[in-house]
Amino acid sequence: MASIKDVAAEAGVSVATVSRVLNDHPSVSAEARTRVMAAVQNLGYRPNAVARSLRTDQTRTLGLVISDVLNPYFTELARSVEEEARALGYSVIIGNADERPDLQDHHVRTLLDRRIDGLLVSPTDGGSPGMLDAARTGTPMVFVDRWIAGVEVPVVRADGRSAVRDLVAHLHALGHRRLAIIAGPAATTTGSERVHAFREALAEHGLPLPEAYIGQGDFQAESGRRVTEGFLDLPEPPEVVFAADNLMALGALDAVRARGMRVPEDIALAAFDDIPWFVHTDPPITAIAQPTGDLGRAAVRALVDRIEGRPPQSVTLPARLVVRRSCGESPATNRSES
Repeated sequence: MASIKDVAAEAGVSVATVSRVLNDHPSVSAEARTRVMAAVQNLGYRPNAVARSLRTDQTRTLGLVISDVLNPYFTELARSVEEEARALGYSVIIGNADERPDLQDHHVRTLLDRRIDGLLVSPTDGGSPGMLDAARTGTPMVFVDRWIAGVEVPVVRADGRSAVRDLVAHLHALGHRRLAIIAGPAATTTGSERVHAFREALAEHGLPLPEAYIGQGDFQAESGRRVTEGFLDLPEPPEVVFAADNLMALGALDAVRARGMRVPEDIALAAFDDIPWFVHTDPPITAIAQPTGDLGRAAVRALVDRIEGRPPQSVTLPARLVVRRSCGESPATNRSES
């Protein structure tokens, strides 16, 4: 493997000149820079990233701790984060918390040990000790999708309240009056916010939200299945089940089909967090879509601003309702509403 001395000999310059070229120092002449880069390419030289990080106190690496890598929403988020980071000259190391605070802390500690330059986190709960310590001790950090109240960290997220209001108005216009929700964990901001938005939207149409129509899920498919089975066992089951994330919606769909029932003929189904699969289900599922790619890119830019000494900004983007056919819409229906 070629060394920096080999590059210097090939280019006919000093080792110091090669180092300056590789670190993009402005004092190097264009002619020397050309010779050095040609030697780098000819020899296949790769700079030692670890040694460089010790000199510059930067690794050009970001950490991303997501709540559940099996959730298509977070998979898409991670992809957009990696693409934007690469475009800005950074690499990304990903940790999957699997909705567990202890795993979240494990990944945070491991990433900090690897001397990452900054950390993106979608918190699994109200704040695990290791993650809170990292935020309070000055680690460059941005919360994405979820956040923790009272922690002074920039937040990049979608505001789904307007889209939930649009969904409830849409369901009301279709004639539905008994609407239930499969909620996410109350300890997460997204879990509590979606229930609150749903309750408010129902109230605007004079509709109640009985406690029996609030099922506690955990953003996993099995909880969607379990909660929906409970709804179907009620003396007066709901006409619509609104799942507060995509995996719980798929679990709800399984529960309905296991009873030999049909969507939407026997019960309607809607979801928060649209995913590509929803257009392929029978029927295609009406859902609230978050601007996932835009969220990931904005989160990286906010974190890089923080790392590079620019003031980072919190960002809130709108979600939107995507109307399909799982709530009794006409067969030709398939549209988005802002």
